[in-house]
Amino acid sequence: MKTPPTHRKLTCYIIFIHLFFFTNCTNAQDTDLDKKVKSFIESKGGAWYDMNVPSTDGQLLYDIIIKNGYKNALEIGTSTGHSGIWIAWALSKTGGKLITLEINELRHKEALANFEKAGLTEYIDARLGDAHNLVKEIEGPFDFVFSDADKDWYINYFKDVSPKLKHGGCFSAHNVWPAGRGRRGGSGTQVYLEYVMKLDNYTTTVDDSGNGLAISYKNE
Repeated sequence: MKTPPTHRKLTCYIIFIHLFFFTNCTNAQDTDLDKKVKSFIESKGGAWYDMNVPSTDGQLLYDIIIKNGYKNALEIGTSTGHSGIWIAWALSKTGGKLITLEINELRHKEALANFEKAGLTEYIDARLGDAHNLVKEIEGPFDFVFSDADKDWYINYFKDVSPKLKHGGCFSAHNVWPAGRGRRGGSGTQVYLEYVMKLDNYTTTVDDSGNGLAISYKNE
């Protein structure tokens, strides 16, 4: 039986009112920092080049941190700061802080400027240096790690960080797809994925809604 036109109009009107108030209530709950971060991200638009993540993956990192209440984060490969902004934004809500590592001085300096413009400097400890060495030296512990540096070193980064990752923590790696679906990671990411998928003390899935994110949770 068809829905009468008046009923359809009423239903559409109710949905519209619900969405209107939901959107406005959500915006009303934004803090000054939220507004500043959103404004900065929007101002950059699609200009995040130089090995940065797309916004879909930035949002995914943000959601993982918020969902699990993570506070101690490590990023391997800052680039110019797009992923770091999403991570630090989430940490500003959980009461945490991000340590992010970058080997290239020009990218490091640009990231520092971007962090300041986004209003997130106090939530970020940005370090310049070779992650091959820095990851070994950093004490931890961490509950969230994002790896987006040299792909052929992913397994090494994982092995160095794993003992410092809390139970229930997450190690995420960028540009990783299941076999046959890879687009940009290369053989290093496939070898990495095969390695972590076999670990009994980790549960790994791949989110390919963006540029491929392997998400590994350390079992309790």
